[in-house]
Amino acid sequence: MAMPTFTAIDFETAQPARSSICQIGLVRVQKGQVVEQLSLLVQPPENAYSYWNTNVHGLTEDDTMNAPYFDAVWPQIRGYIEGCTLVAHNGAFDFSCLRKTLDFYGMAEPSYEPQCTYKIYKKKLNVLCDEHAIPLNHHDALSDARACAELYLRHLRG
Repeated sequence: MAMPTFTAIDFETAQPARSSICQIGLVRVQKGQVVEQLSLLVQPPENAYSYWNTNVHGLTEDDTMNAPYFDAVWPQIRGYIEGCTLVAHNGAFDFSCLRKTLDFYGMAEPSYEPQCTYKIYKKKLNVLCDEHAIPLNHHDALSDARACAELYLRHLRG
């Protein structure tokens, strides 16, 4: 069986609101190989952070005060998502972030095939990475997306 092309994605948010994306991690996989990786800081609405969210990922207002808003980076990342298989760990969170943020900026959600490694493995990302010796800087969006991509590849290979 040929390995499918997919994009692993992870979002970090500045607030409990899912429309407050502050970091995006994308990993593009083709024929079983990582061919592209992208980490973007994004200025959330009003560049406002909650203490709890900062405590999780370490990002603050200072990190994103000069970053573009999501609507400015959307043209850069849309091609990784639209019409693609999109994989996330805890997809309920990440797919909701994408949907809510696009809605916040008045943009339509593209079609994609959602896949969730949490639903596949039924364990937290850090636990799976420990079990499978996958490097992880947890709650860095690119590191989380890399780990998700590796887990999905392992699933596909059976």
